[in-house]
Amino acid sequence: MLGLTTSTVVLAAVVTFVTAQLPPTPSSWPHDYPGKPSGDYSPEWQSYFEVTESLPGIDFSLPHGYAGNIDVNRPGHPNNTLFFWALEKENGSLTAGADERSDVPWGIWLNGGPGSSSMLGFIYENGPIRVGPDGSPSHNEYSWDNVADYIWIDQPVGTGWSTTDSDGYVHDEDEMGRDFMGFLENLVKVFPSLKTRPLYLTGESYAGTYIPYIMKTYFGLSDPPVNIVKFAIGDGTVGSEATCQMLPTVSILETYPQLIGYDSEVFEWFREQEHLCGFDLNLTYPQDGHFPNLQIANPTDPNRAGFVGLAERKTLRNTMTRLAVGKSYTNTGTHAVRALEARSDFERHSANADASVSPRTEGGSAVVKRDLSLRTNGTIDSWYGCYLYDEMLEYALNYSYPWNIKGNSQTWEGFDPYQIPDALDPESPIDGRSFFNDPQTRAALHAPTSKDWTGSIIYPFLGDPVEGIDPSVEPMAFLDDLAANASIHNVHVVLYSGNDDSLLAHRGTEVVIQNTTFGGIQGFTRRPSTPWYDDAGNVAGVVHQERNWTYVLVEGAGHLIGYNSPPKAFTLLREFILGNNQTGLVSQVGGQVDVLGGEDAALAVDAIPGTSGIYVGSVTTQSTVEYPAATVAAWESYIATATATVISNAVKGVETKQNGATGFRATGTAVVLVGASFLVSLLACA
Repeated sequence: MLGLTTSTVVLAAVVTFVTAQLPPTPSSWPHDYPGKPSGDYSPEWQSYFEVTESLPGIDFSLPHGYAGNIDVNRPGHPNNTLFFWALEKENGSLTAGADERSDVPWGIWLNGGPGSSSMLGFIYENGPIRVGPDGSPSHNEYSWDNVADYIWIDQPVGTGWSTTDSDGYVHDEDEMGRDFMGFLENLVKVFPSLKTRPLYLTGESYAGTYIPYIMKTYFGLSDPPVNIVKFAIGDGTVGSEATCQMLPTVSILETYPQLIGYDSEVFEWFREQEHLCGFDLNLTYPQDGHFPNLQIANPTDPNRAGFVGLAERKTLRNTMTRLAVGKSYTNTGTHAVRALEARSDFERHSANADASVSPRTEGGSAVVKRDLSLRTNGTIDSWYGCYLYDEMLEYALNYSYPWNIKGNSQTWEGFDPYQIPDALDPESPIDGRSFFNDPQTRAALHAPTSKDWTGSIIYPFLGDPVEGIDPSVEPMAFLDDLAANASIHNVHVVLYSGNDDSLLAHRGTEVVIQNTTFGGIQGFTRRPSTPWYDDAGNVAGVVHQERNWTYVLVEGAGHLIGYNSPPKAFTLLREFILGNNQTGLVSQVGGQVDVLGGEDAALAVDAIPGTSGIYVGSVTTQSTVEYPAATVAAWESYIATATATVISNAVKGVETKQNGATGFRATGTAVVLVGASFLVSLLACA
């Protein structure tokens, strides 16, 4: 009790100090539309929230829905509300009475940020509306309300169309969890059947922090307002920055060696740095002991003092915020704003930033390659420290085609961390402001008039609207306890990742799983290697299931799986989240281990190759860049030998069962855009 009181006092002191030093955060409040009921929430509010008016540009029918703002029940903050948009799978399914439809599932979707609106998911990923690059809406046939009643929620307070007093923004994730439970308590008063019906809580990205904290709050309640039976997190921030962003760098390069021009010498350099930084963890099945607490060593070069100071202030959460802000705010769709992280004020590595890594000419051609001969081998790189992700990204922008043509290593413009093969410049914008701020939309959805909708904000944790640094510990720190509670309450867990995501790559998710004890065993007992298939019968990735935990790797998709591949996201939801597809399930049959759907040794690897082509063009793909076949063949020959030990260890006990699989690379029409001199020089570099 003494510790709690002390920490509370310290937190209050920090909040007071920060608030005194920073500009005020904006206030907002819900709008009272005609017909608003008086008194507490009840089914009487259903008609108030019902969406009956048309939406601009929508010439197709939408599911019956409800929208508006509901209080979070935080004392002293009556204006703290969360905005929701709920869609019915069938008419009347949301308005059923208490204890009706008790076995019928419903779902919630949360986007991340922190500070990103879930309405972005509604119009770009898994809702019935898909806004195109020109801002015009079209129908998404893969909307998740086709499978169950679904609700998209803007949270925490102040995000999207959710409202808050100036001093009411959440201070940390525990407060966020309490707010969310308060919202749900009022939501089920409006829609009584939702109290007992099985709830599937889903989200992506920074929802990998939100959802574990929501579940932590949920498990701590003696009488929770809803019945959560499963939670699913896609490309989530469950682990630390070292685990989620820096550790996976080498596996990212194995997935997309185009980032280093298929250069084996550069790959070996990164692999050495991975080892020196302690990121080359050995995953065993089951895992033998917890992993060490990974740290990110700062650069030691005296010219990088500015970076060190900023690096100490930055967190993965801050990175996620600024990337999301750039993605949703930038009209041109470029990544210039996304990678600021407050570090663009400091001179990043460029051609003249560090002579020992400056571009040089290969064979008299115009192609550049990093000169590794002057680097100090056997020690951590003094210029980057253990910020391997930064080093990889800036290498691509300086030296690797096509990123080095228009990319900017000082701003990270020209590289899409969410979707590696997307080199569009400008890229397709994700910005729903014109749609949501249209007066017709605002009125139809009963949205606030006290603020305009924005896709993302730098969320002012601790009252800080500038840095927006979340003080909460990453969920991985308490995941064993959360998993134990999930087992006790029979709550299933799904973690899924897009193979093309670099920002929160799947390797980090796999480490999180193997570092967690669930069902009395640490990690999976078998390495994930079972293929799953899309509705067309094509291999869609890898699935593995043990002891109420499911892991799914989605090929041909990046950080925003519903955006990159709506059909695969829909199948994932239907089969492995809401459904009970047991492909990849480990069981004991007659004393022998059996994995439903078989195991494929070709999939029991650290990295499955991504697409061979990199997409280039303006807003939409005009063509695809592919490296010469000889360069690719040389790389494949090298990497098979370089990873032979890893692969050998990985596939012990894994049988090769193709189950009709025809290959694991994404396919599509590709055009080689590389000029002759570039081809020659690439061959020389390979």
